[in-house]
Amino acid sequence: MINFWVFFFFFHPLIRFNEEMSEICTKLWFMDENYCVAGEDYEIDLQGKTSPLKITSVDRAKHNLFAYFDEDRVFSRPTYKAFRALLDNYEAETGNAEVVTQEEFSENVKFINLIMETAVMKEVHQFLVDHDKAPAELDDFKRLLYKIWFKLYRRSRNDRDLDSSGFEHVFVGETRDHDVTGFHNWLQFYLQEKKGNIDYKGYFRRGTSNEDQPKLITLQFVWNKMNGKPIGSSFIGTSPEFEIGLYTLIFLMDIGERVMVNMADYEVELTVFRLGKGIGSAFPVSKCD
Repeated sequence: MINFWVFFFFFHPLIRFNEEMSEICTKLWFMDENYCVAGEDYEIDLQGKTSPLKITSVDRAKHNLFAYFDEDRVFSRPTYKAFRALLDNYEAETGNAEVVTQEEFSENVKFINLIMETAVMKEVHQFLVDHDKAPAELDDFKRLLYKIWFKLYRRSRNDRDLDSSGFEHVFVGETRDHDVTGFHNWLQFYLQEKKGNIDYKGYFRRGTSNEDQPKLITLQFVWNKMNGKPIGSSFIGTSPEFEIGLYTLIFLMDIGERVMVNMADYEVELTVFRLGKGIGSAFPVSKCD
């Protein structure tokens, strides 16, 4: 039986190209002044291509994905530092109630305040206001961001408790019955790999066909030795504000769950699933290599 995510990534119908979204996404790409530079801030080791069919298949990557990472350079940046502080605020297993403490609430608010000082998020806000998709008042928009990303909800109808949020799913990752769900962020991947919690298995696609240090990859890994992610995808080197801004843009523009864009040298399918009034999942899918 074909895994759902295998079908989704490789066999789902083609999505029509969106020119307007391509223009704004490319603009955001080049406005990301906090992006990390391969060879200076980090370096990845792609190693071998793997198969999407079985997580227990032969390991095509004997070493870590991250061969080098300068934590002092990367996490000295205010939005990165604030982002990192959020990653230990969650219980990975779905079905277990999440509790937001006052300290965690303050960390969430601080993160939103910091990203809204960046050029990327200012551009996202203005674009949405111009299209009547977001409130013009900054404080109102910040409250909307909190609701979209941090408001707790039930991941499944069978879950009794409020056990998930858009931020947790997309950027931290969750588990259910030994499967990894979400987990689409390169910084979380590095931090978990550093702790020995990630076994990188190899990659499928690297965004463009001849890059050793791509900005977008589709890969396979095991988390905490028992939770498998047969197919996952993530930007590499992009700032937290870029990813929050990009997915917020697609979500609020309400142009469908999947949008095809050209972004710099990348042909990317941006997927943003809704769950109630928040983001259920969000990730990029490379259409190259």
